[in-house]
Amino acid sequence: MQSASDRHAYPAHWEADVVLRDGGTARIRPITVDDAERLVSFYEQVSDESKYYRFFAPYPRLSAKDVHRFTHHDFVDRVGLAATVGGEFIATVRYDRIGADGMPASAPADEAEVAFLVQDAHQGRGVASALLEHIGAVARERDIRRFAAEVLPANNKMIKVFTDAGYTQKRSFEDGVVRLEFDLEPTDRSLAVQYAREQRAEARSVQRLLVPGSVAVIGAGRTPGGVGRSVLGNIRDAGFTGRLYAVNRAFPEDLKELDGVPAHRSMRDIAEQVDLAVVAVPAAYVPDVVAECGEHGVQGLVVLSAGYAESGPDGRERQRELVRQARAYGMRIIGPNAFGIINTSADVRLNASLAPEMPRPGRIGLFAQSGAIGIALLSRLHRRGGGVTGVTGVSTFVSSGNRADVSGNDVLQYWYDDPDTDVALMYLESIGNPRKFNRLARRTAAAKPLVVVQGARHGGAAPQGHAVRATRLPHATVSALLRQAGVIRVDTITELVDAGLLLARQPLPTGPRVAILGNSESLGLLTYDACLSEGLRPLPPLDLTTGASAADFHEALSHALTDETCDAVVVTAIPAIGDASTGDAELAQALRSAAEQVPGKPVLVVHVELGGLAEALSAAASTAPQADRRAPGAMIRPHPFRPLDFQAGSPAGQSDTAQSPTTLIPAYPAAERAVRALAEAVNYAQWRRDAADPGKVPEYEDIDEKGAAQLIGGLLARGQGLTLGTDETCDLLGKYGIDVHRALHAPTPDAAADAARTLGYPVALKATAPHLRHRADLGGVRLDLADEEQLRRAYAELTELFGRPEELRPVVQSMAPRGVDTVVRAVIDPAAGAVLSFGLAGAASQLLGDMAHRLIPVTDREATSIVRSIRTAPLLFGWRGSAPVDTPALEELLLRVSRLVDDHPEVVAVTLEPVVVATHGLSVLGASVRLAPPPARDDLGPRTLPTY
Repeated sequence: MQSASDRHAYPAHWEADVVLRDGGTARIRPITVDDAERLVSFYEQVSDESKYYRFFAPYPRLSAKDVHRFTHHDFVDRVGLAATVGGEFIATVRYDRIGADGMPASAPADEAEVAFLVQDAHQGRGVASALLEHIGAVARERDIRRFAAEVLPANNKMIKVFTDAGYTQKRSFEDGVVRLEFDLEPTDRSLAVQYAREQRAEARSVQRLLVPGSVAVIGAGRTPGGVGRSVLGNIRDAGFTGRLYAVNRAFPEDLKELDGVPAHRSMRDIAEQVDLAVVAVPAAYVPDVVAECGEHGVQGLVVLSAGYAESGPDGRERQRELVRQARAYGMRIIGPNAFGIINTSADVRLNASLAPEMPRPGRIGLFAQSGAIGIALLSRLHRRGGGVTGVTGVSTFVSSGNRADVSGNDVLQYWYDDPDTDVALMYLESIGNPRKFNRLARRTAAAKPLVVVQGARHGGAAPQGHAVRATRLPHATVSALLRQAGVIRVDTITELVDAGLLLARQPLPTGPRVAILGNSESLGLLTYDACLSEGLRPLPPLDLTTGASAADFHEALSHALTDETCDAVVVTAIPAIGDASTGDAELAQALRSAAEQVPGKPVLVVHVELGGLAEALSAAASTAPQADRRAPGAMIRPHPFRPLDFQAGSPAGQSDTAQSPTTLIPAYPAAERAVRALAEAVNYAQWRRDAADPGKVPEYEDIDEKGAAQLIGGLLARGQGLTLGTDETCDLLGKYGIDVHRALHAPTPDAAADAARTLGYPVALKATAPHLRHRADLGGVRLDLADEEQLRRAYAELTELFGRPEELRPVVQSMAPRGVDTVVRAVIDPAAGAVLSFGLAGAASQLLGDMAHRLIPVTDREATSIVRSIRTAPLLFGWRGSAPVDTPALEELLLRVSRLVDDHPEVVAVTLEPVVVATHGLSVLGASVRLAPPPARDDLGPRTLPTY
């Protein structure tokens, strides 16, 4: 218990799990009086040198006074945090608030001295860096703005912790001690450092799971069948290159092997290090298994066992405890209720999954939250005939099940710099941290394609077992934000595979121009129409006629690839009849030969009922003889091609990564599927080019940020959340250079006349009742009223049509120049963050959902693109002879709204409707603003693993 002098209760929200540099986990929590024995034990394991660096003198043991000081904190002016593994301290950090004289102080003093001590066995794991992030966040919460640290010059490791953190700092040297002072306000550099460390640590944690040196399958049964025995066989049959063990406490004591694999009754019986444990025991026995694994030093778990959050509230609590227990030992978990993991690398060859066959090695990374979808994806990529032919295989596969710990975000961190993965395919039923996923996706997509299909889009709730933050954004908005981040968003797993196969082995197109050639005029026209539907620019199809030979295809493809007026080529082929017809293998060789001679442009093939051609085109992806599927008595014919990197006697399934990517041509059974995949590649290539110059967030000299902050603070003092009145809305927006045409209330005809005299004629009379607001089509608006007589007549008409004035809520507003009515909105979503939306007012946005969305802050280039990305954008640019409107003014308005919300997270919602954009300038005729205490921004805080 804390002493009576302590001023704050135990801050449980400071507790966090973190991933360290080597991929292991640790728990960070406040130090309390109950930690005295742990602190003493920890200190005894620290070397004399580390103690000297900490206290600047020999300090062999802590006195009782020291222990009291280091365990009694008020959690305001004196704070201590510990990093723990297995419940024991591995590192500590503390700060003490000081005044200008360097002596202990209380608020408003905003400086504190900070000091670390890391157990020698855990130095180099990034523990101090993680603790610095967390103690810095705690200090900011307690209104401490600056840290000071005194370090001996020889303590290079600790000096590096401070200097590498990215904070603004200054250094001085006095009396043989280096004094470092640094501000705690996050900077672009400190956030970049934090994100880079996060990426390395989380990638390493996934690598420890996917590249283990040894694996134990816990729960492998004595009799064939069952999950554990099946996975054990799959790992063995795949040729896993490391050590493999079977573990089951029901084994007889004299059982030494199971299917040729060393068998043990307990993890404690295994003398060697075990890196990965695959757990396939009933949920009730999992805690004991986790404890054994943790004590044995296992680095990670794949939990196949079911009976967790997918089964209801009791299962969810079991799942929470599973994660807490595993992380306490520094282990990460895939699952529970997982399908498993696969790594096809020749150095690993791990199939720790329920997939009975090892996928063909290749360059595609697969992530699926659903085991069933994982099976479907693996099957589609593995099949040679029917549907999409597999022109390449899989690098790694992760099926996360309930994703209680390791999620798609972690796997993205691994794939980002994985040299064996060129394309990432993900099936997601939920996104636990959309803000982080968006950030990681943007960075990944800048390096390699990321294709995502979202399941459960319209179910309204996340699947059982998934812990997901609530979002108020519709699915269409989420999809738009993903596309903004460079994600290739598709709707089905068929499209997922189609796009993945093209992106894995063909270059990105440099534009939307498509050449079409083939031996079927009809199929060429279908392809042409499909290109137009997908927004591509097809050239007239070249019909080679049904009598075209392989040489004709080769010549036509070579010519198209050298043609500077096209960026990609679609080859269409139908079966030919007759003795002189071109064979599948001959045609495939001709196409691949032409593509090799003129690389640089993507080539796709649309084939109709040509299983042989599909296999021949993708033959280069196979580096081993295919299974013999001949009917009994069928003639044996040699395979028409030997793979380019085929080595006699090479192991089955050897990777095809050494081949030239242009030799592998994807084939599709329908023109629409090929063209859709190509369109996604074209859009992604354009995003890559645009992302190279994202633009900037402009500064405006007339923005009064401080004045707006004072106004917001005063308004929020009234309550936790409120919608501003008209005058307050106009005042706040005005501080950001956004002028709103004021509307004066007109409860009576005389009040309307007075308002019109104040504003000056001509005026507009509007009904603002909720059922009539922004509904000019219902007749609740009268425009261009030139004098009082017209105004009173219009007032009488509205009340006669729609009811009494108190029901209509009429207002008078000065007339604005004619133009196009638009709507601008900004909202802070608790999951996705701040989002800016734009569209045309009325039916276009309300009925058709024609809105564009961008994450805030918006750059100048993004403002330009959002205006042009709605389907009704031509109305802004002179459609059918109308005058183009002032889109630069509209873009500036979008940027100002973005700045307002970004500068002041208390502004949780802004709506400007209508915004009438004229040929010169614009008019904001309606505005509403909602304020609330700002939601937590965990993306700006210290690194933490998610919790339930």
